[in-house]
Amino acid sequence: MNTRDVSVDDPLDDFSTWQFEFEGDSKKVYLAGAGPAVIVMPEVPGISPPVARFARWVRDAGFRVYMPSLFGRDGAVVDADEGAAVLQRLCISAEFSAMQSGRSSKVTHWVRALARHAHAECGGPGVGAVGMCFTGNFALTMMLDSALIAPVLAQPALPLNDPGGLEISPEELSQVRSRLDREGLKVVGLRFRDDPLCTAARFTAYQNALGEHFEGIVLPDEVANKDVAPFVAKHVPSPHSVLTQNLIDKEGEPTLKVRDQVLEFLKQRLQA
Repeated sequence: MNTRDVSVDDPLDDFSTWQFEFEGDSKKVYLAGAGPAVIVMPEVPGISPPVARFARWVRDAGFRVYMPSLFGRDGAVVDADEGAAVLQRLCISAEFSAMQSGRSSKVTHWVRALARHAHAECGGPGVGAVGMCFTGNFALTMMLDSALIAPVLAQPALPLNDPGGLEISPEELSQVRSRLDREGLKVVGLRFRDDPLCTAARFTAYQNALGEHFEGIVLPDEVANKDVAPFVAKHVPSPHSVLTQNLIDKEGEPTLKVRDQVLEFLKQRLQA
C-alpha cells in the first residue's frame, strides 16, 4: 500500500496520462495498474492527494485505474479560496446538474463512453466505478451501459438544493432498476450520518428507487478524520468524504474498514 503524504501536492508521477475524446469533448485521464477496469472519479475540488491515494489503493488491489480530470488542479492541495472558486464554477457549469433534481449531468455521457472504452481495453466481466461528492451519482447513471457492473456512490451530493433528490431522470432510473432486477446487481452507497450534503433523505430515495439492490453504508461522524485540507476545513464543516479526506489510514479504523469493503465489492464483481 502507498504511503505518500496527502497533506502536500501529489505529482501523480506513478500514473501515465492520456486524452480521451468523445463527441468532441477531450479530457485528460490518469492511468495506473493492470486488471479489470475501475473508473475513479474525483470530488470537489478535484484530484486531490487523498483521491489519488484511493486510486492507488484500487490499483494495488489488482485493477486498471482510469481517473479522469473533470475539474480543479490535478494533484494539488488547494486553499479555501481556490476550492470555493472551483465549486462556484461547477454550480453554473452546463456539464453538471448541480441544482436540478431528476436530471443527469451532461458530463455523464463522456464518463459512460470512457467506461465502454475501458471495458473494451481491459476485458473481464465488466467495469467498476467510484463516484464521489459531485460525481457521486455518476456511477449509477453509468449503469445505463452494460459495461458498468460495480457502482459505488460515495457521498453523492447532487442536487445541492434538494436533500432528497436524485441526479438522474425518472426514465433513466427506471432503466437502471430494470437492469438491477434482471441481472441481480448491487449498488453500494457511502455517507456519514450527519452529512448535510448527502443526507439520510437521499439514501432513502435510493432505497425506495432501487430496493434490495441498494446497500447504504452509514458511518457515525465520530469516526471521521478531522485533519483535512484547508478547503474542506472551511467549507465542509461536517464529515463528508468517506474514502478520502475523512478516512483515517490506520488499522482498525472504521473508515479504513469501509475502504476494504469497497475494494472487496469490486473484487467480487470484477475479478470473478
